[in-house]
Amino acid sequence: MFELPPLPCDHAALEPVIGRATMHLHHEKHHRKYVDTTNELLAKQGETPASLEEVIRAAAGKADAKKLFDNAAQLWNHTFLWTCMTPKAQTPGGDLAQAIDRDLGGLGEFRAKFVELGAAHFGSGWVWLAAEGETLKLVDTHDGDNLLTHQGLTPLLVCDLWEHAYYLDHKNDRAAFLGAWFDALPNWSFAGDQYAVACGHGEIWRHPHPTTSSGTGAGERRSNLGR
Repeated sequence: MFELPPLPCDHAALEPVIGRATMHLHHEKHHRKYVDTTNELLAKQGETPASLEEVIRAAAGKADAKKLFDNAAQLWNHTFLWTCMTPKAQTPGGDLAQAIDRDLGGLGEFRAKFVELGAAHFGSGWVWLAAEGETLKLVDTHDGDNLLTHQGLTPLLVCDLWEHAYYLDHKNDRAAFLGAWFDALPNWSFAGDQYAVACGHGEIWRHPHPTTSSGTGAGERRSNLGR
C-alpha cells in the first residue's frame, strides 16, 4: 500500500552533519519499519485509504488506534524530514525571511531558540518551524506526533529529536547536532513554499499517495530536497 519513499540524495550527501551510516540506519531501518507496520495494521482492518494524511487524522486521539497513529505519523514525519533538508546550503528569502525577522527576532535569534527548544525537549520527538496564519512559531512534539492534528498550524520545517537521528554522529550532544543542522541543512526554499501556502498561496506538501494494485501511485508533489 504505502511504499518507502526513496531518499532524494545520496546517503553521504548530508555529511558531516549527518553521516552515511546514520542515513542508512534512519531510512532503510527506522523509516521502513514505520511503512511496514502501517501497512500491516491497515491490511488487518481491511482499509484502503486514499492518503496518509487521512489515516493520521482518522486515528488521532483514539485509544484503539494509537499504534496505527504512531506508525503512520512517524512515516509521514520522516518523509517530510527528508524534504526539509538539502545538501546545498541555503538562506531564507522573500516573505519567509521577513517573517523570521518580524516574529522570531531574526535568523540568529531564531537559531538560538530552535536549538534551545530542541535540546530541552525531554525524550524523543520533533522540533518544528510552523506558521499559524502568517505568524511563525516554534513547536515541539513528542514521539510520533506531528502537526496534522494541530489545528491552524502549517509545518514549514522539522528536525528529528530521536536519538537514532544523531547519536552515531554527535553522541549525546543534541544541541551540537541541532546547531549544525540549522547552519547547513534546512531547505529554506521548501519552507518558503510552505509559508506561502499558510499565507493563502500555492499547494500544501502531501505525502506520496499509496500505490494501486497496478503499482502506480495516485499522484504526489515532487520532492524539494536539494532544490
